[in-house]
This record gives sequence, structure tokens and C-alpha cells, in this order.
Amino acid sequence: MNFKNFMEYLAWLYYQYLLITGIYVLEPWEKSIFNSILFSAIAMVIYTSYVFVPIHIRLALEFFSGICGGQPESTMALMN
Repeated sequence: MNFKNFMEYLAWLYYQYLLITGIYVLEPWEKSIFNSILFSAIAMVIYTSYVFVPIHIRLALEFFSGICGGQPESTMALMN
């Protein structure tokens, strides 16, 4: 894919974004406010999932390993 086709594809994606969200009817200053809020919310979701999802996965694994017959860490430490 050459550079011109890539730029046309990006322009098409941006046009689709404008149509799907309905912001093509807004003034330019309203579009910038809407885009700022939208991208800030997306950035917060990505950051939150990056920080907190691994913690919850670890806690879920510890919980289910205890239910499925795994030994607690304190018992394993005493056995060694």
C-alpha cells in the first residue's frame, strides 16, 4: 500500500468516525471539546485496566486455587 492510499484510508476512517458519532454537525470548537472528553475517557479506561486488571487476575487466581484444593502459602512455607 503506498502513502497516498494510506492517507485516503485514514481520511475515510475519520469520515466514518464523524458519521458514526454524529459530530459532523457540530461546530469546530464543539468537536474539539467532544474529542478531548472522548479521548480522555478512553485514556483513563486504558490506564485503569493496565494498573488494576493484573491485580484482580492475581487475586482471582489465588481465590480459585484455594477453592480447587491448592494449599495456602503459609502451609507450603512450613513444608519447605
